[in-house]
Amino acid sequence: MFVAKVTGSLVSTQKVDTMVGYKLLIVEPYRLEPKQRKKLETTGRTFVAVDTLGAGQGEYVLITQGSSARLTAETKNMPIDCVVVGIVDQVHVDSRKVYSKED
Repeated sequence: MFVAKVTGSLVSTQKVDTMVGYKLLIVEPYRLEPKQRKKLETTGRTFVAVDTLGAGQGEYVLITQGSSARLTAETKNMPIDCVVVGIVDQVHVDSRKVYSKED
C-alpha cells in the first residue's frame, strides 16, 4: 500500500461494463521526507486509481497496486491495477504527527 494525494479526476464515457459507475481519480504517491522525517513529499509519479470510497480532491488516500487491486469485493472482476482502499485521517511517524486531515 502507498499513501497518495488525490490531484484530479478522469472521465471516461466508454469503458468495460464492470467499471461503469466507478469514479476514476488521478493520484500522486507521497513518501516521508527522508532528512527530517517531518512531512510527506511527492514522489513525482501519478496513477489512475478506481475510487470505491468517495475520496475527494486534495485528500490523502491509501492505494494498492498490481494484482492486490483486484482483491476487494468491488474490484475482483475489474481490469485494474490501482484502487483507493482507504482515506487517510492522520499519519504519525516516530510518535510525531506528520499529517492530519483536520489541520
